[in-house]
Amino acid sequence: MSDMKVWMDGALVDLAEAKVSVLDHGLLYGDGVFEGIRIRHGRIFRLDDHLHRLGASCDAIGLALPGGQARAREACLAAARALGADEAYLRLVVTRGVGPLGIDPTTCESPSLFCVAGQIVLFDAKKRAKGLDLVTSFWRRPPSDVLDPRVKSLNYLNNVLAKREAKLRHADDALLLNSQGRVAESAGANVFIVRRGALQTPPPSEGALEGVTRRSILELARAQEASLGLRVEELPLARADLQDADEVFLTGSGAGVARVASLDGVALRDGRDPLAPAAPRVSEQLFDALVELAKTASTPFRDVG
Repeated sequence: MSDMKVWMDGALVDLAEAKVSVLDHGLLYGDGVFEGIRIRHGRIFRLDDHLHRLGASCDAIGLALPGGQARAREACLAAARALGADEAYLRLVVTRGVGPLGIDPTTCESPSLFCVAGQIVLFDAKKRAKGLDLVTSFWRRPPSDVLDPRVKSLNYLNNVLAKREAKLRHADDALLLNSQGRVAESAGANVFIVRRGALQTPPPSEGALEGVTRRSILELARAQEASLGLRVEELPLARADLQDADEVFLTGSGAGVARVASLDGVALRDGRDPLAPAAPRVSEQLFDALVELAKTASTPFRDVG
């Protein structure tokens, strides 16, 4: 972890000095929000989109963003510059701050803002090449009237328990269903399938986070409908739709674009055209397009104030 850099409440600090109080409501109650942001080609991918979502999450839970989006931008740029890596990951966090014991958020006077810059590897290259193994989790995604999935809050216990279940079952990730038994997302990424001439993904109303990478993939796919030969659809999906798909893959700032090879121990179709087995899969084509997009839809952090 020595290669991590931290910006905290206005300044860069050594990792050993980057500390959160035991009375911070973010620690005690998951009372806060965050963004996971990818750095590609020495640029911060869709930083403005991430900052907008961070602000919307803060507004949704009545949390003041210290210094507004301008300060959050400063935190990201400073942490990225300090790390200096062309390929990296930022974790931008806002907590309610320190308060007395008890869940009352109005007792916290000063929200805290920090950004951690480092590396993240959710799935190694060998696993990506082979394809991920998913299991359907026992845990369900809470409905939006319990916890709105559009709020990227620090309360990730639902995701953590699903991921733990997946690892205990010797899988790479978990498929989360909503209370109606329809697909929401994986434990830490959005779900896409290629089926019957369409690229399909669940809408946020099904319990899916409005992922920045998800939106980028949708935009890229819509711009390339003719070349991909696929229409793009946001619609409810069932577990059986994944089993019936020609290709299944996950997307996220941490996950990137990762193909799924099996679900609950049953092999899925691998997405290759049997008439042209050397041709790239849809997920591979979209990942290549995403990497190219990162060269333009991104914010340079070197020599930027």
